[in-house]
Amino acid sequence: MAEQSSSHRHGLQGLSSAEAAERLARDGPNQLPGNAPKSTFAIVREVLTEPMFLMLLAAGGVYLALGDKGEALFLLSFVFVVIGITLVQERRTQRALESLRDLSAPRALVLRDGVGVPSFSVQ
Repeated sequence: MAEQSSSHRHGLQGLSSAEAAERLARDGPNQLPGNAPKSTFAIVREVLTEPMFLMLLAAGGVYLALGDKGEALFLLSFVFVVIGITLVQERRTQRALESLRDLSAPRALVLRDGVGVPSFSVQ
């Protein structure tokens, strides 16, 4: 309720620069939180711990144990191709999500000391 009376008090002048700075320090910026991008190591670790990947590694090990090096190398080479494809796709996904986050950021005109300024330029 205090916020509402505070907003009526500012009327068409908007917030003062000092009050806007105080609110920014208290509440933080008005934007969606972002996630830190996954490191290459984290992506590879996730792939290596997937059950399907572990099964393919085990199958490659069985081929090696049976002496069929050609089949083992063929299977294991495709396992590493899958890791490469997964890395590329994860990076693309992270970039796409970051772009969507930027596109979905609200755009508004705010009043600071009676002057309209774009909200993205307000700190």
